[in-house]
Order: sequence, then structure tokens, then C-alpha cells
Amino acid sequence: MLRIAATLLLVLTCATRAAHAAEGPGEMLLWPEGAPLAAGTTPKDKPSITVHLAPADKVNGAAVVICPGGGYGALMMSYEGHDIAKWLNDQGVAGIVLKYRIAPYKHPAPMLDGQRAMRLVRAHAAEWKLDPQRIGIMGFSAGGHVASTIGTHFDAGKADAADAIDKQSCRPNFLCLVYPVVSMGPITHGGSRSNLLGANPTPELIALLSNETQITKDTPPAFLVHSTTDKAVSYENSERFYDALKSKGIATEFLKLTKGDHGLGCGKGEEWVAWQTAFSTWMNAQGVLKK
Repeated sequence: MLRIAATLLLVLTCATRAAHAAEGPGEMLLWPEGAPLAAGTTPKDKPSITVHLAPADKVNGAAVVICPGGGYGALMMSYEGHDIAKWLNDQGVAGIVLKYRIAPYKHPAPMLDGQRAMRLVRAHAAEWKLDPQRIGIMGFSAGGHVASTIGTHFDAGKADAADAIDKQSCRPNFLCLVYPVVSMGPITHGGSRSNLLGANPTPELIALLSNETQITKDTPPAFLVHSTTDKAVSYENSERFYDALKSKGIATEFLKLTKGDHGLGCGKGEEWVAWQTAFSTWMNAQGVLKK
């Protein structure tokens, strides 16, 4: 009896380990030796990614870096982070949840964290069985500002960098912005702007981080969703980004919902299902979900 119990325990232990192995390497620091501009060595000073790889029978090689919201003062890591990663996994897509630095950190720390996350995922593309040309970034609320910043402030990497990760491009192949903060101008979310830029940002800094004004012909294709009844973050943030993309001839779709509060049900309800369904359809049309 004891031998049977021990055998069952071993089987369960191995199964648990195998399940965890299928999920990916878990949490990884963006800079194991310390992040640039780090003010200390506590967990809040150490930006990271948590990697959720798709199951082997579903994997298609695509990946999305996920930026939870929270007004640059908190991070909604559940329904705007790990839950999204698991939903993407069901579609064969790796979900990479980014823990970026928030207040008291200000610009450029969150941008640097997002750029580094993109580089890190590309650097591990072969190991994680990812297509480096199908790695996107998604953001919710203030996380949408992080994502739209990475989508408009990117580079091809530094060929002569001492750090191999810095040789990688940080340009996303596609964007998904969900009720995002995009602008730092009059239509912004005041708390997000204050946390990111301080109480009295210069006009130049406001313009630089108003991402609807930073779109070029090289900005990636984008899917956006926003409710016109959002009282926390005006839907004009999404609308202006969408219009600017169209003016440059960039493939884009804007799901403009006529009802729904900020958060669109926070992980449940018809508005949440609506944007997820529409985004899946858009990803498929863009070739992101191909095997």
C-alpha cells in the first residue's frame, strides 16, 4: 500500500512539473543585474516578465506582451494580465505579462521596460518556439499608453551592443489597445499623466508622449477597443490614434462600443466577450494565428 501511495505521489509530482514546464519559464527579470534608473533593489525596482507559453497541441508561434493597467500607480495583474495570457494560450499564442515600473518611477522607466520586454522575447524566440515576426504588444488603460508608446517609439536594436538582448529590435509586429490612455494632452487621464510625467510636464514632453502624434508609416498595425461611455478615459484617445493610423495607410480596426464602463466588465460580461472575439478575428485576418 505504501509503495502504491509513493508511486502515485511520484506520478502526481511529475505531472505537476510537466504542467508548469509547459507554461513557460515563469517570471524573468528584464535586467538581472539591475534595471536602468533603478532607485533600489526591492521588487518594485525590478521590472520583469512572466511567460505563459501555449500548450504544445495549440502553439502557433505568435506571442503578445501584455501591459496591465492601473494609472501608472498600480498594476491590474489578474484580469488584465495573467488571465489574458491564459486566454491567448487557448488560441495558441504565448502570453507574456509585463510588470513595468510605476510611480514613483516616471518616464522613461516604463517605456524602457516595455522596449526591453520586446527585445527579451525576441532574444528567446527560438528557445520558446516563437516567430520573431509575430510578436505583438497589448495594453489596457495606462498599460495601453505603455503599449502605444512602444508602438511609436522603437528602434531596430544596436548591432554593436555588449548585451545580446539589446541587439534585438523592440518594434512590435502588431498592437492591441484596450480602453487605452494614448494622449498626454487635454483628453488624457489626469492620474496617469501625473504619475508618468509629474505635476508640471513641459509642452515638449507632453507632445512626445501623446502617441497619436507620433505615428509614422512604420507604426505597426493596430486593433483598438473603447466605449463611448467611458467616463475615466475618453474614447477620443482611441479615436485619434485610429484616425492617425488610417491617415498613414496602416491596417487598423476600432471596435467602438456604445455602452460599457471603463474596464468593460473587468474580465467578464458581454463587452469583454465582444472585444476578445473581435480581436481574435482581427488577429486571424492579419495572419497572426497561422501555424
